[in-house]
Amino acid sequence: MRAYAVFPDDTTIHEVEVPVPAPEGSSVLLRVLRAGVCHTDTHLREGGYDLGSKGMMNMKDRGVEYPMVLGHEVVGIVEQVGEAVDTVRPGDVRLIYPWIGCGECRQCRSGHDNSCATGRNLGVARHGGYAEYVLVPDAKYLVDIDGLDPSWAATLACSGLTAHSAVDRILPLEPDEPVVVFGAGGLGLTAIAILRARGHRAICAVDRADQNLSLARDMGASATVLSGSDTTARDVRRAVGGPAGAVIDFVNNGATATLAFEVLAKAGIMVQVGLFGGEFTVPTALLALRMIRLEGSFVGTLDQLRDLVRIAQTGQIPTIPIAERALSAAEVTRALDELTAGGVAGRIVLTAPH
Repeated sequence: MRAYAVFPDDTTIHEVEVPVPAPEGSSVLLRVLRAGVCHTDTHLREGGYDLGSKGMMNMKDRGVEYPMVLGHEVVGIVEQVGEAVDTVRPGDVRLIYPWIGCGECRQCRSGHDNSCATGRNLGVARHGGYAEYVLVPDAKYLVDIDGLDPSWAATLACSGLTAHSAVDRILPLEPDEPVVVFGAGGLGLTAIAILRARGHRAICAVDRADQNLSLARDMGASATVLSGSDTTARDVRRAVGGPAGAVIDFVNNGATATLAFEVLAKAGIMVQVGLFGGEFTVPTALLALRMIRLEGSFVGTLDQLRDLVRIAQTGQIPTIPIAERALSAAEVTRALDELTAGGVAGRIVLTAPH
């Protein structure tokens, strides 16, 4: 089968031929229909994450094997099933939960595969959806998306799930207690839509692109701040009418994390999601005196994805803008280049030929 892979120390996406995997036991082979393009893929292509003064977290040193077929936001049609599978059959269209754990540790046993220390995530530690076919190790990771647009549904596996999980970490709050969302790309827009769907009214989006802020208002943001090098916490507090009860940082570099900490109210919640890298300094006394709750959030659980899909199927979440392109090495490269440069409105989803 054709697949589009990244090689070590090479940012070019290459078309390669690899064997079609055969499903056994509880595993399922799906033909790829849609594959969303995510910021995480840009870091995997680059080979790691910026840790500020700690240097670079090299993916090869963490056991990620290259060449790697990226792509973890995948909708596919069931092609073959293993002998132990009775929950899906060929022809079924399913969204894949890609954040797959070892299946044996405490986190996995409690349904928190995304917290597994030795996860085998699709498109990260095993071949993903930038290919004709993808093998899922267990049918339980397949989610029925009946009634949803498959391109939008694909984005729910990462950007949607990440936003949903981050919102779970800050709610419940009073509906008019300010929440600030840093970054109004695909994830931030989804978070704003989910907050509105849950009845929250005071939502401020902070982004460096006017286009993204316009979309944020369409999704339900009550205030926006066009950020730049001179943006201060006072600017953000003025926009929302005071300190924020919670912030969700979908950028999470040194500048946004510092600003996020400064806009919080006493006993505020700060959720760091983005992987743009860097670091920030926390005054330890202020962390205690202001009783700030500081959390990291990485995607979400399988149950949260199922819940998110159910919410989407009721029509409570507005769809974010989707740019569809053909699944090919050139288009994977172009999409990753555009994400790296910034300014992509909504999400890019690659569509496989019929």
